[in-house]
Amino acid sequence: MNDVQSAKSLVLRYFDALENAEFGTLADVVERFTAKDYFVRAVHPFNEIDGASACAEHLIAPIWRSIRPVERRQEVLMAAPNLIDGGLWVTSMGKLLGLFDEPLLGIPAHRKLVMLPYCEFHKVEGEKIVESAFFCDLISLMQQVGLHPLPMQTGAAILNPGPKTQDGLLFAPQDPNESQATLDLIMRMCSDLVDKDGFQSPNSSLADTWHETMLWFGPAGIGATYTIPRYQLQHQEPFRKGLDQIDFNGHVLEHAEGAYGGWFGWPNLKIRQGRGFVGMPASEQMTEMRVVDIYRREGEKLAENWIFIDMLHYLKLLGLDILARNQAIRSL
Repeated sequence: MNDVQSAKSLVLRYFDALENAEFGTLADVVERFTAKDYFVRAVHPFNEIDGASACAEHLIAPIWRSIRPVERRQEVLMAAPNLIDGGLWVTSMGKLLGLFDEPLLGIPAHRKLVMLPYCEFHKVEGEKIVESAFFCDLISLMQQVGLHPLPMQTGAAILNPGPKTQDGLLFAPQDPNESQATLDLIMRMCSDLVDKDGFQSPNSSLADTWHETMLWFGPAGIGATYTIPRYQLQHQEPFRKGLDQIDFNGHVLEHAEGAYGGWFGWPNLKIRQGRGFVGMPASEQMTEMRVVDIYRREGEKLAENWIFIDMLHYLKLLGLDILARNQAIRSL
């Protein structure tokens, strides 16, 4: 438990140092908190990055330059060993808030307040962060400045809120029995979804692990939905009917602390586009999804689920480069 609390403290100090750093010292901050062989997985177009200086230059600096001053609004903070290999990871989810004063990746700045939804993961060994993953919802940012790169989504286009219970910041140690109960539940829910032949239709089993009034906060482009029946109608059915040959690859991280748990994969899913999804036409093209799921357990069932998908990566493999299209439109 002391290791878990030390890992949280390290990551919180790292966040504080980044938030208060002068722009030109970002690389120094990253190098101070990370190992020499530091490695990062991040959403497209950042992708895989080796080393602290490259992380600062290619991932952190573009965001810090465009959205400023950056204020981190955390909604979930947890830490626990990885069920897969025992490594200790810290998970942080929330919004990066600031004034959108400079374009980011060709997304035009409107010089108003924005909130960039994010979820990031940091593997800690000793007093260093050795590995990270950074997911953010760039399509949500586009929507906030008035761009709509995809057709109307099947769920609600909202800026997803944090936990209903407002207790997701687990600064204090948690009861190990509660953590295990959460981990057991989300792994059982996952096994209900997947078998050796790929995804099953879990319509009849959802109520075994989810509250009837479940909240499913999907990424921009798919959207949020509420209650089991409406989740089935507004996300599950379009996903299952539109996509074909959905193969589960497993996860990089699976862990839980207290009533919160989650995972990410790289990629989680290999998919054939099939009859089409999120407005993309039918295709035999193979693509993939890098997915984050963060869960809140309430009693013996799951109550809330926040999802991040690297939508730009998924779409690019289908031949739609949204960032390039934005830049081409701006150049006209």
